[in-house]
Amino acid sequence: MDATRNTALEAWMKEHGHSANSLADKVNETVERMRGRPSGFDGSSVRDWKSGRVTWPNSTTRAALEAVTGLSATRLGFVPRGQAQPSPASPQEDPDMKRRTLVGGIAATATAAVAPGAVAQRRIGMTDVERLQKRFAEVIASDHRHGGQPGIEQRATELAEEALNLQSAGSATQRVRSNLYAAAAAFRSSAMWAAIDGRRYVNAQQHMREAQALAEMSGDQAMKFRIWSHAGTMHRHMGRPADAFAANDVARRLHITRRDPLFASLGLARQVAIHGAAHDHAGIQRAFDQAQDAMYRADPTVPRPLWMRAFYDEAELHSLALSAYLALGDHETAEDHAHQCLAALRPHMVRSAAITRTRLAHCQLAQGKTDAAVTSAMQVPVTAATEHARVSRMLTEFGAALRATAPGSPVVQTWTEHTATWRASA
Repeated sequence: MDATRNTALEAWMKEHGHSANSLADKVNETVERMRGRPSGFDGSSVRDWKSGRVTWPNSTTRAALEAVTGLSATRLGFVPRGQAQPSPASPQEDPDMKRRTLVGGIAATATAAVAPGAVAQRRIGMTDVERLQKRFAEVIASDHRHGGQPGIEQRATELAEEALNLQSAGSATQRVRSNLYAAAAAFRSSAMWAAIDGRRYVNAQQHMREAQALAEMSGDQAMKFRIWSHAGTMHRHMGRPADAFAANDVARRLHITRRDPLFASLGLARQVAIHGAAHDHAGIQRAFDQAQDAMYRADPTVPRPLWMRAFYDEAELHSLALSAYLALGDHETAEDHAHQCLAALRPHMVRSAAITRTRLAHCQLAQGKTDAAVTSAMQVPVTAATEHARVSRMLTEFGAALRATAPGSPVVQTWTEHTATWRASA
């Protein structure tokens, strides 16, 4: 069956004198203002929207179209995923009558938006935002328990779409709309982090682009910081320290880091790990001292976003220093930071504890402490060892290094038997 044409978009274009190419130019200009770089829409893109081949553009495109037209995506004839397509018009229907019916329907919808008890265009308020914020708290908690799982990434992506769909579901104040964009950006940034943590970097970069556009529309400085800071971490894990420095510097230049020393501290703490990837010993220590100083200056009574309160503390600072010194090959200093991290970790940081114990095992093994190294590695939970991409890879590397360091020794046999239990329980 042929795709159902988007007659609402066609009608708007005709009424406002737009060709496919002129609308594409307007959308490109709007996306460039939102994202700081051009997009590649052309006449064929608009024809895909009109023909119904594209029924629900991505969130950035929808936001740009809404800004250009002043209408919501659904009123422009786009259909959210999972909803039924509108019935095609009868072939015998008079085109002028069809247009009058369409415009009349849009007017009726607009009237319904302000009518008491309206269902199609209900009032969207802060209670809707608060409901999304509760879902965000659940995503954050799931990440700290499990980390990097595709299910977390998918759930966060779906919730971002849900937040954006509310923009089109009814009338709302500008404050509410900004909060909805911030919620969508928060979910997208969590999807981005889950993809980074699971080493799905192509996915992470797509989530990053969506999150950046949404954060710009929300005007939320803290969320912009989170996204650019995550981008720095992503590039570090991809082995691109120059790009990591550049992305993290964007986060560190945001004025929120001047208002709140704790944001400045987090930016510097992530700089510590990037210096490690760049093998800059002096840079590691300098950034660590500055991050610690900023953390001590931060007022603990200042309200901060949930995502930051949930993870950034002394333990995370030592975790990033551990990563830096491990990359540098200074295993003794790295081990010291690992012990300090584990001593300060809060109980809900299950994923972080697994990563820290795995890195500690590597530090100890590199110093010839094979028994202690195996003991540390065996404390990593089975779920993290088998399901978390980063932990699983590091433990595989640990096993290979252990066998190379102490071939045929009893400790190797102990490790081999322990890992066999993982496979049996997986």
